[in-house]
Amino acid sequence: MRRTSLGVLAVLALLSAAAGYGVDHLLTVTGRATFTPTMLLPVLLVLLAAGCLLLAWPVRRSVRGGTRIDPFRAARASTLAQASSLLGAILTGIGAGLLLFISSRPVPAPVGSTLAMIALIVGSLVLIGAALLAEQFCTLPKDSDDRDPDEHAR
Repeated sequence: MRRTSLGVLAVLALLSAAAGYGVDHLLTVTGRATFTPTMLLPVLLVLLAAGCLLLAWPVRRSVRGGTRIDPFRAARASTLAQASSLLGAILTGIGAGLLLFISSRPVPAPVGSTLAMIALIVGSLVLIGAALLAEQFCTLPKDSDDRDPDEHAR
């Protein structure tokens, strides 16, 4: 399984920032209130980050200690870490787009909505960091008999 690329995370964040900005703009144009995420969302993102690390820790221990672990457990932990990093990038972008929109308005936004969006961005960045670390925990060292696909057999 390939590790998550920082370029993919950056592209997802940029696309979702444009989507967040566009949704808030569309809501304002149609006369509705702008979208403000709940303050519970960053808490849930940090809990998800902790869950990723807790699931990946036994895999790291087995890799370092040389003990055997169920490969399906390692694959689940790695898959959760990859999905969490992608979710974190999307939510970071959405939060940044929403924050950019309300900060570009001529009327100052309420402090509560600004704090909610900043908390969403921070919680999402914590999730990305924890997910990438958990993915690192699930990386197996190369075997001595492994070789790169580009390397020719002798």
